Amino acid sequence: MITPFKSKGELDCDAFVFNIEKWNKDQIAGYLVIGSNSETVYLSEKEKLELVKLTVEHAKKDRLVMAGSGVESARETIKLTNKCAKLGAHCALVLTPFYYSSAMDSKAMIRFFTEVADHSDIPILIYNVSKFTHVNIGADAVAELSRHKNIVGMKDSNGDVPQLATFLRVADPNFQIMPGTYSSWYPPLAMGMTATISAMANCCPNKIAETQELFEKGKLKESFALYQRMFPVNAAVTGTYGIPGLKYACDYLGYSGGHVRNPLADCTEAQKEQVRAIIDKALEKKS
Repeated sequence: MITPFKSKGELDCDAFVFNIEKWNKDQIAGYLVIGSNSETVYLSEKEKLELVKLTVEHAKKDRLVMAGSGVESARETIKLTNKCAKLGAHCALVLTPFYYSSAMDSKAMIRFFTEVADHSDIPILIYNVSKFTHVNIGADAVAELSRHKNIVGMKDSNGDVPQLATFLRVADPNFQIMPGTYSSWYPPLAMGMTATISAMANCCPNKIAETQELFEKGKLKESFALYQRMFPVNAAVTGTYGIPGLKYACDYLGYSGGHVRNPLADCTEAQKEQVRAIIDKALEKKS
């Protein structure tokens, strides 16, 4: 979930709630609050907890609420996770620790996630996103951690399909592995994965759901064609234009993107025009 900010960087809670209520009508299974696209690294703990609270209060009652509670130490991650749990979050997405990257080998990952899972009041999931952390969790760590009773899955945002296949092969059969970007959504469907957590879900959730629905109905060509058509939108809002582009795409498609928080910068008018053109082509909108 994006975090809309006002022009001077304050949280725009009204816009945040507006998005939830609009997403409640879309084809999604739940919400990830205070994740990477929430600009969570720019949020205070008080702001994080306020967003979790608002999400729990306004999400449809049949939907999952996942909180991105990972911080660098196991101790502080446990504290934040359990605060989110008290507010009603159903599970927590825990980022791999990364600051001392040279020391973050499989032993460190197993030690970290085991302690967090042992002391968390809600189930946790591993969040692997090397694009930001420059750390990539190993298959040996996934194999062991997937068998912990309180570690129920992982979001892998690397877009590395062979790695996803490896994780799937070594993990416990009940461990849910989810790709973390629409760019790698179609191949995991063929592997039997049933969920994804995607930045593009902020602005085009129903197209992601439709890709899955077509695949599950055996309409593989139609599913792949839609995946290919929407691929440039995902590339725009996760790579080329990043969070500013994602927020503008949300504005353009009827959600409330709002501003980004310094040091990020809002899209320029030229960038907005480029984002509109990409979306219009993918959605086959006439100008």
